Amino acid sequence: MTNSIREIRDADFLFVIGSNTTEAHPVIAMEMKRAVRDGATLVVADPRRIWLTEIAEKHLQLNPGTDVWLLNAMAHVIVTEGLVDKAFIETHTEGYEAVAETVKRYSPEEAERVTGIPAEDIRWAARKYATTKKAGIYYTLGITEHSHGTDNVYALANLVLMTGHLGGESMGLNPLRGQNNVQGANDAGATPIYYPGYQRVDDEKVRAKYEALWGVELSPEPGWNLNEMMKKAGDEIRGFFVMGEDIILSEPNVLALEERMNRVEFLVLQEIFPNETMRFADVVLPASGFAEKEGVFVNSERRMQRVRKAIDPPKGARADWQILLDLAAASGASWHHRTPADIFDEFAQHAPNFAGISHARLDAQGEDEDGYTGLQWPCPDPDHPGTRYLHEGRVLRGKGLLTAVEYRPSDELPDEEYGLLLSTGRTLYHYNAATQTRRDPGLDTKQPGAFVQLHPRDAKKRSIRDGDPVTITTRRGSIDAIAHVSRQVKPGCIWMALHFAEARANVLTNDKGDAVTGTAEYKVCAAEVTKASDYTGELHEFRGSHYQAGHAEDAPS
Repeated sequence: MTNSIREIRDADFLFVIGSNTTEAHPVIAMEMKRAVRDGATLVVADPRRIWLTEIAEKHLQLNPGTDVWLLNAMAHVIVTEGLVDKAFIETHTEGYEAVAETVKRYSPEEAERVTGIPAEDIRWAARKYATTKKAGIYYTLGITEHSHGTDNVYALANLVLMTGHLGGESMGLNPLRGQNNVQGANDAGATPIYYPGYQRVDDEKVRAKYEALWGVELSPEPGWNLNEMMKKAGDEIRGFFVMGEDIILSEPNVLALEERMNRVEFLVLQEIFPNETMRFADVVLPASGFAEKEGVFVNSERRMQRVRKAIDPPKGARADWQILLDLAAASGASWHHRTPADIFDEFAQHAPNFAGISHARLDAQGEDEDGYTGLQWPCPDPDHPGTRYLHEGRVLRGKGLLTAVEYRPSDELPDEEYGLLLSTGRTLYHYNAATQTRRDPGLDTKQPGAFVQLHPRDAKKRSIRDGDPVTITTRRGSIDAIAHVSRQVKPGCIWMALHFAEARANVLTNDKGDAVTGTAEYKVCAAEVTKASDYTGELHEFRGSHYQAGHAEDAPS
């Protein structure tokens, strides 16, 4: 995030796109609700009627996968009506002319035809965003999990840069991280193109620094991203070390992945509970949970926070760092680390963004005036207070880069055989692969099984009633679930949660990856729903969401 979570409450305009914030990020959503209560304008762009749309000034209910059309049309309005921040563009950006020329072809009227959003709503949202100083954009996987996800992010960045909504409080471009410490994992270099602190692997000086530090020769070539690794399983990749991830539930087109995993020669799983991937494991290393170990987490707002051990792990389980150090020693390495502080301090001191943050400094850090602990990077030296929001006074890369993007349709759209469009996501009661949450009886009672949302019009056409067992099919496979007939989805669209091992939504999803990041297209694929002929699952009443807009009882017959 360019800005801090606590700044949300003081924003005057919130543009939430591709984020079911109240269910996937409920703490952050509380700040959004607070801002709206204090008078902020909220605009939500989402194919579904989510809870946030109930308090939004406008719900831009776009057709899935048409984000670039919406965002370019908003940019069209801002450019053609002279709402750009000319001084900011001239001083702090490059690439504006190419973007301005491109978006001239994306009129709101044509955008209405593609996205399904009324042209006047697009114009209103663009004007309101451009003319409000404290205007922030908030997005998550609904933007990135597409075969053109990078284009979606570029289009959002263009809006921020052409309006000058950067480098101040309660504005900016704010991706909401989807998993615990995923920000920290990226910060630590768990990507194929970076060393710790976003130092590129193809930078000769950076590579030489880490070769000297680690005592090994390092490749200048980027590694494989996750989608590439999954497709190379069993062939170019013959062994896996899977840590804190259930790839047999969470990866797209998972039946094809299972077939490849059967050819993998050796798989190690480091986990706290059994999961679906354990079926393929040769060795299981029992790990410890967050409250059973010492360390540092980094949250969405770049805040590094100390995590302190509260209880001992179960017998036989150990902290991840201890397991990894022992594996390194058994492999012949002579690593000197003895504590989490040793590990963190080596990581931080060699990355300029984190150089001023030490384990000891985090230990001694008290609460600030808002009750927060920890430090936000960049924090380049021990006297630096941390950075509440990025790009103050200047854009960190020198010039903010506007990037012209053209609309590209999603890889797979409905046709005669598969007449519906499937999207997947999360719910309030379960978390990702649900390795932990489905072990809690209260949460499982709230949401006991898999369901698919479909519009009353589509249900009637297929003779499906609310609560019926149904089969959902795509080109990759079929699963059974319970029908939830709801106006929360648009006609022609269906939606499923990813959490259920007995009905894995990712049997259905498309593993087509974004050209830049490799992120798969979880949010759009062609599907069909039929009544289940021999359903073997457990029938249950749908209780899946704290918000059930337009439930079947409200639908006309």
